[in-house]
Amino acid sequence: MTVRAASEPGDLGWIVQAHGEVYAAQFGWGVEFEAFVAQIVGAHGAAVNPQRETTLIAEVDDERVGSVMVAPSAEGTARLRVLLVTPGARGLGVATRLIDEALAFALRAGYRKVTLWTSSNLTAARRRYERAGFHLESESPALLFGTAVDAQTWAIEL
Repeated sequence: MTVRAASEPGDLGWIVQAHGEVYAAQFGWGVEFEAFVAQIVGAHGAAVNPQRETTLIAEVDDERVGSVMVAPSAEGTARLRVLLVTPGARGLGVATRLIDEALAFALRAGYRKVTLWTSSNLTAARRRYERAGFHLESESPALLFGTAVDAQTWAIEL
């Protein structure tokens, strides 16, 4: 497995497409969710400051299998965005590697804290965050893309 900064044509589009396909298959979330991811990716991709933010792509056998973004949030705080590992690559340590690489980048960029937003139905991702040292900061009921979940904010001090 390799992890690289997104730099190839199609990287950002792949993130949107993969999220749309995976979340539709797993949770029945439709194009509204894909549009939500497209907004995140579009805003981040258009405003990249390589010293403060990055998009990471994980590959296995030269095929994209995962992604995560690190974006500025508040003073001294970064936010992880759009973490995804495709179903065929799960169990290979891709999520752990992406989170580790993202946190290492955030530390090098001078951030003191990293947060992320997720939902309670993403149990495997939450386990990875806990293993990396994140703790649950807040939680509230939400209706996301037609699914009742708890919206959660997780954080780690660097």
